[in-house]
Amino acid sequence: MTAELSHGTRLDEVLRSRVTGEVAFDDYTRHLFSRDASMYSIMPLGVVFPRNENDTAEVVRTAAEFGVPVVPRGAGTSLASQTVGPGLVLDFSRHMNKIIEIDPVARTAIVEPGVVQDQLNRAAAAHGLMFGPDTSTSNRATIGGMIGNNSAGSGSLTFGMTIDHVRSLDVVLSDGSLARFEPVTEHERKRAAAADTLAGRIYRELPELVTANEKAIDAGMPLFWRRACGYRLDRLAGYGEDKPFDLAKFVVGAEGTLVVVTRAVVDLVPRPKKTVYAIGHFESTHAAISATEDALSCDPHQVELMDKTILDLSRQKIEYADLGNHLVGDPAALLFVSFAGDNETELVAKLDRVAALWKQNGHGYHTVKAVTTAEQAALLKVRKSSLGLLMAAGKGTRRPLAFIEDTAVEPVHLAEYTQRFKQILDANGLEAGFYGHCSVGCLHIRPFIDLTDPSQVDTMRRVARQIKDLVAEYGGVNSSEHGDGLARSEFNREIFGDSLYEAMREVKRLFDPMGVLNPGKIVDAPPMTENLRDRDALPPAPVLRTMLQFEVVGGGMRDAADRCMNIGLCRKTTAGVMCPSYQVTLQEEHSTRGRANALVKALSEPDPHKALADDRLREILDLCLMCKACKSECPMSVDMAALKAETLHHHHEVHGIPLRSRIFGSIRFLNRMGSATAPLSNLPGRVRFLRRIMQRAVGITAERPLPKFVRDNLVRWNGKRATAKGAAGTVNWLADSFTTYTEPQIGKAAIELLEAAGWAVRLANGGCCGRSSLSKGLLDDAKKKAAGLVESLVRDTEPGSPIVGCEPSCVFTLRDETAALLPDMPAVADVKDRVTQVEELLVAAIDEGRLRLNEKSWLAGRRVVFHGHCHQKAEVGTAATMALLRRIPGLEVAEIDSGCCGMASSFGFEAEHYDTSMTVGRDRLFPAIEAEPEETLVAATGVSCRQQIFHGVGRTAWHPLELVREALA
Repeated sequence: MTAELSHGTRLDEVLRSRVTGEVAFDDYTRHLFSRDASMYSIMPLGVVFPRNENDTAEVVRTAAEFGVPVVPRGAGTSLASQTVGPGLVLDFSRHMNKIIEIDPVARTAIVEPGVVQDQLNRAAAAHGLMFGPDTSTSNRATIGGMIGNNSAGSGSLTFGMTIDHVRSLDVVLSDGSLARFEPVTEHERKRAAAADTLAGRIYRELPELVTANEKAIDAGMPLFWRRACGYRLDRLAGYGEDKPFDLAKFVVGAEGTLVVVTRAVVDLVPRPKKTVYAIGHFESTHAAISATEDALSCDPHQVELMDKTILDLSRQKIEYADLGNHLVGDPAALLFVSFAGDNETELVAKLDRVAALWKQNGHGYHTVKAVTTAEQAALLKVRKSSLGLLMAAGKGTRRPLAFIEDTAVEPVHLAEYTQRFKQILDANGLEAGFYGHCSVGCLHIRPFIDLTDPSQVDTMRRVARQIKDLVAEYGGVNSSEHGDGLARSEFNREIFGDSLYEAMREVKRLFDPMGVLNPGKIVDAPPMTENLRDRDALPPAPVLRTMLQFEVVGGGMRDAADRCMNIGLCRKTTAGVMCPSYQVTLQEEHSTRGRANALVKALSEPDPHKALADDRLREILDLCLMCKACKSECPMSVDMAALKAETLHHHHEVHGIPLRSRIFGSIRFLNRMGSATAPLSNLPGRVRFLRRIMQRAVGITAERPLPKFVRDNLVRWNGKRATAKGAAGTVNWLADSFTTYTEPQIGKAAIELLEAAGWAVRLANGGCCGRSSLSKGLLDDAKKKAAGLVESLVRDTEPGSPIVGCEPSCVFTLRDETAALLPDMPAVADVKDRVTQVEELLVAAIDEGRLRLNEKSWLAGRRVVFHGHCHQKAEVGTAATMALLRRIPGLEVAEIDSGCCGMASSFGFEAEHYDTSMTVGRDRLFPAIEAEPEETLVAATGVSCRQQIFHGVGRTAWHPLELVREALA
């Protein structure tokens, strides 16, 4: 559905004729942009991805012409719902994301609104500078969004808020006209006020409005400095000869309700050369908060709280497993106190001082001092992920919701205030996790609420009012960094008083007389209980039969997708693996969040089986590489690989199975036949003309050489030799489809190492794990293969004997998807429990002296860079492989943060995906290897990773087991 003028002209058609950016009015795109990280959902009319300022102005003008609202949006990580609404959503993150200029002398940057905070900080770091506000969402939060919210972050005690770092803004006004807001003298203001434009009117009438409401501003504006609520009329009060009139700072925090920002000049600050941390361990949250004043007396950079709720959640995630190695005992809360500067000796002295004060005053039972980057890494990674970890604690529709989580009071009152806060929660039967910024009196407290329960909705509203009154009692603010949105705007009249609130309404009418820009936020808002995501957006779930078992999350496939709380961690582009295709396309629909929301829509249809076969949905899922990074890196563990496999299965049931999918699903059979007929079978893969024929016939790209089949495969090699008897027992080597028939030298190296370590090795050649069929959605076939392999492993191996292999995608299928495919097969649990990383066995053998490595092998003095396989990272991490490589005498080992290689099994061989595959590789992996000298060795655990490395940079990658074999004494 779309808006029309009286003469029948459609809004989407007009927009496409006027803007150069993309315009999307399809149901799936609208659904994807109906949500942000808040508890609200509103379906927009359409979404526009502007390329420049002119596009933005045209959209606003056209929206005014059609009488529909405009909602500006960056990363969509708003917790109070600033970035959802009816009308048109303007997504600035896709195209308007350029850093125009960095001036290191003036310490400024000129940026477009879609620039991500970490992106700006990386560019500024070359000059020893950074953007001061440092939010926990820095790897996806855009500068435009930070301006809209007046974001702050953990370092606001030192650097203040975004409003303190904005110099000037280029904006589009509500009539589509352009303006530049910056500090002006009274003479310049009067000259601007003379113009017969909307900007001129603002310069004329806003000063009068401020003057007329000076008493209301003094009486109604909260005194506490750290606030992100209402319109900042206090910033204009008292302007004159000694104080410029600064509309740029005035519209910071206006949540897109007054102007649309298209370019910003922001201040940069010197980046501290060194930051050190004292991490206090406490037996209660109250005890930790009570230690804040001692910490503040030492002039810290930040003081951050993390309670036991967050700590316990982190222990359940592979990504944060290292945290436990740095804690002492079982703390109920941690307090992170940081000191930043250029002199490490002085900073460490401050650490000593705060630790001594805590000990002297009986605060806490232990203090960890983290000075080096290595000491800080695990601790800080968890602290910055607190929001996501807390969100993951929700079960079904019972979620930790942000409706009272942004209050702040003077730190001197924080301990008492928090106790009373907790009493209100207890009285209303609510539980919550506590974390946040003790240094500025702001704690993020999210009670668990089920919005599908009307009584819980009533409780939420009652608690919101009680907390609002408590904040006022302590002279605090109802929102200190996340803004008003739909969650808090309803209470602004009570918070600011009638006079100041009416002045704010006049501001809105002055800037936006037609109500085009993000209406219903800050002033004239609906009740906070309208447009709730779970209550209003989701009908009862239709029954859907699935091949994979999704009940582990409590409600089948839809609940597995709807675990996504839209915090947008999958939109990060510079670290980790998730989500490779988003990192190179910057399209919302190619993020895990976008795909999860698309699946929620499909699975909410009356006939979800048919909806899963929709071609638009398939297009959205198409670039998912099924890397499984989302399973570990997404705080909610949204397993998009499993969800895509199930979706493809339903698509095949409706549309049939493509020939190419059948071919890739039969990879073990094809590899076995290729090995049996080698070297003749290698001819098609080596001759470009024949590869072109394959591309035309089945869609396998001609740009990439195919794997080489080896006639003397692992099975033949093993059958021709005498197997060793091992004192250490028997281990079963999983003969996967690749290292058996195309790279048998790796399997040979592994078996020789295990035998040298005292193991008797049995070749487990019972068939395919089903991974290749899973990746193509051939779930019936995958189930059959998985059952056959499990049966053979139970039948033909000694009870309790380890099962190991070297291809992560195969090994970890036995620990993950096999259970989801065969939930009623008892033997699955036995096999799963016996699957072990071969690296762990070899590390133990080396450390126990059963496996000796040569101190003077040719590897001594060499350097190797290691790239881990995505499935390995998702399931167990790369610690065991890195530990094994580090056992090689004299070898320098470095793990590269290379993300996904882009190959993803068959994905990189598919003609339509080849370019995307190579673009993913060129994003981080290829540059990281190309930066190394030729003599540096490259290692990778995945067969697809090694293929991609060779094709992308012409370097042969070793399997780590091959390197260890080279060093065998």
